[in-house]
Amino acid sequence: MNHVKLTRNNAIITQLKISALIVIVMMVFGVLMLLQQGGIVDFGPAAFYQFLTIHGTGMIGTAALATAGIMWYFLSHYVKLSKRILKINLALFVIGVVMIIIGVFAFDYSSSWTFLYPLPAISGGAWGVAGALCYLLGLQIVGLGLLLLILDCGRAIIKEYGSLAKGLGWDVILGKKSEDDAPPTTVVASTMVVIVNTAALISGTIVIIMNIITVLNPSFTFDPLLAKNLTFAFGHILANSTIYMAVIAVYEILSRSTKRPWKANRVFLIAWTMSTVFTMLVYPHHLLQDTVMPTWALLMGQILSFANGLPVLVVTAYGALMIVYKSKIKWDMASALIFVSMFGWTAGVIPAILDSAIMINHVMHNTKWVPGHFHMYMGLGVIAMIFGFMYYLAKNEVGLKPNTLERIAYVMYVTSIMGISFGFLTSGSLSTPRKFAEHFAEWQAPAIFGGIAGILLILSITVFFLRLIGYLRKRKPTVT
Repeated sequence: MNHVKLTRNNAIITQLKISALIVIVMMVFGVLMLLQQGGIVDFGPAAFYQFLTIHGTGMIGTAALATAGIMWYFLSHYVKLSKRILKINLALFVIGVVMIIIGVFAFDYSSSWTFLYPLPAISGGAWGVAGALCYLLGLQIVGLGLLLLILDCGRAIIKEYGSLAKGLGWDVILGKKSEDDAPPTTVVASTMVVIVNTAALISGTIVIIMNIITVLNPSFTFDPLLAKNLTFAFGHILANSTIYMAVIAVYEILSRSTKRPWKANRVFLIAWTMSTVFTMLVYPHHLLQDTVMPTWALLMGQILSFANGLPVLVVTAYGALMIVYKSKIKWDMASALIFVSMFGWTAGVIPAILDSAIMINHVMHNTKWVPGHFHMYMGLGVIAMIFGFMYYLAKNEVGLKPNTLERIAYVMYVTSIMGISFGFLTSGSLSTPRKFAEHFAEWQAPAIFGGIAGILLILSITVFFLRLIGYLRKRKPTVT
């Protein structure tokens, strides 16, 4: 990888500031839900499902905003991107989030992020048309902003490299070019994200529009199985794409921290092509309990789920170990967070692969086993990459160095998110349902444990945020 001069972009800084703040607020809602399930507090079922809706939607949406910022920041040094589109994405995100908040808290909308048809239109009196429309339109506006940004990235890659296929390095894979001429790792990962996220956001747009029409005109109906497929194609691909956008920070930051190039060889390129295909096809593992699904689709969901996490994860995790090995790297908060994110990603994938097995899925999928793997994957994977990127910018621009409190916060962050995840996984092994507002006494202990761990997590993330907020206000010249 040829290191390029990294220039400051204030729009990216604003995105990171907004993202970090929202993440902390969403964690508060997560802790409140766990404490309610543990019998410590009681907000009532209605408030619980509002918290559940805003927590899931907010975390995924914010992760997408922050990691898209990471991708844009590094990709902009290899291709020419539109800063105007970047700002439009942020503006649409803020507008959409405000609408979602209004729908959830002013009009009691609480369908969870899945908004499964026909739930938005038929709530049993829990919410009305206004709440459903605010939520769905807000979600659509957020998605529109992200789609514009993704399409602009695709446009720029095609202009610079000739096609998305060349952005993935297919000409190198086929032997038409040597590995020395392979596109940078950032370009390869960004090309993959362009492809899969375009499919995800178009799927989401279709199902959201159909739900909006149903809310306005309940006599309008469409196939519930099609709606569920589109919903989970949208949600699963978008959620997984956050790790693929964030992992660009791993390639770029570890390469710079060790002063070793991370080049895209043929194995690397093949792995990313495999993940491009697999990521779009594995979502049926969310529908293994839907017996009306075609058998071939369920088998595809199971088999490809076993394979999906391996290609990019293996080459990235192995590459991270090799690039650090005997590099005499000087560890700081940025490199430490980036490196531990590899563990979070790897550890989070293991229970996910287990859950995708049909026999296990039939028992475990509607339990807390699922948020167990997801909190490890996102909390110690994506979130670590986001804050690692923020610390990298801080160190680069103002020479920020970690203090003792931050080192303590780092240890507390890693242990607390693992505590939350293991609390969920333990609950799942006890067959504890994952979306129940109240738990039997036998189910409460892991929820209480997770709630306590969640409080420690909020404290550690707050330390990161407050330490970085001073940097975010500075306007110093950029250094490489």
